[in-house]
Amino acid sequence: MSLTAQDVRDAALRIADGIKRTPVMTSRSLDARAGAACFLKCENFQTSGSFKIRGATNFARQIAVEDRPKGIVAVSSGNHAQAVAIAAQSLGIHATIIMPSDAPRAKLIATRDRGAEIIQYDRLTTDREVLAREVLARTGGTFLHPFDDERTMAGQGTLALELLDQVSDLDALLVCVGGGGMIAGCATIAKDINPGIRVFGVEPELANDTYLSLRAKERITVDNSATIADGLRTPKPGALTFPVVQKLVEDVLLVTEDEIREAVRFALERLKIVMEPSGAVCVAAALAGKLPAGVRRVGLTISGGNVDLDLLAEIAKGD
Repeated sequence: MSLTAQDVRDAALRIADGIKRTPVMTSRSLDARAGAACFLKCENFQTSGSFKIRGATNFARQIAVEDRPKGIVAVSSGNHAQAVAIAAQSLGIHATIIMPSDAPRAKLIATRDRGAEIIQYDRLTTDREVLAREVLARTGGTFLHPFDDERTMAGQGTLALELLDQVSDLDALLVCVGGGGMIAGCATIAKDINPGIRVFGVEPELANDTYLSLRAKERITVDNSATIADGLRTPKPGALTFPVVQKLVEDVLLVTEDEIREAVRFALERLKIVMEPSGAVCVAAALAGKLPAGVRRVGLTISGGNVDLDLLAEIAKGD
């Protein structure tokens, strides 16, 4: 099976009553810094506080009725966990979420509040995939992959379908990259709507596995990243997402930890919104003047706004 633009359009219909149509924001200050007209797709206002609800809902609604009593199993540092918990709760399905012990406390609490069972692990010493297989063997449930499944990818791609309906004549799209589900889905539908649109990923320098993989022409692993952008710490691009990225994504831009922090502060001070560090990387690239030459009208994904208040206060205070 391979992802198609029609899959994304079908997903949009399937999940319409389970997600929000999120707003697009602009900022003259950002435009001046970036040297281009920037349109911010604000998934921080999405149900669950991030874009992940799109993919999780599309996947969950396609689980066979006879398999639903066995439950859903997922692994996540937070945003996917919340999304799966919400999608499962809406269908009356039990969700078991495997989360790292250093996951943001706000995300852990929000996931538990949605009725999910949480199993925590140490990401430095424990293989979360082994834990997932153990749970699946015990329950017979369905593994809801955070990015490397066409159902997830198609759901995430509805973000770009929505954005391109809201804003016309974009010549480029910047998408934050973890495992690659969002950028694969977004690139697939964006290129179908406008074959000339340029699609770029954005990663932290400390979690640059897709950047390295594109240059090596094979999937490269970056272990145990220390980036503040916890949602982008996926060590390796997906087996299904990477071929799509290779085909449709022009390049990956890299941002530093300081640039990510500056973007979060900029959003607080100028836009009056909260962006989590993972959701701020595209804005960080624009603020740092890293947009590729020739880009004049660009869509920037703000993937989420779920961040611990203590961390947010630390970033806002700065040095």
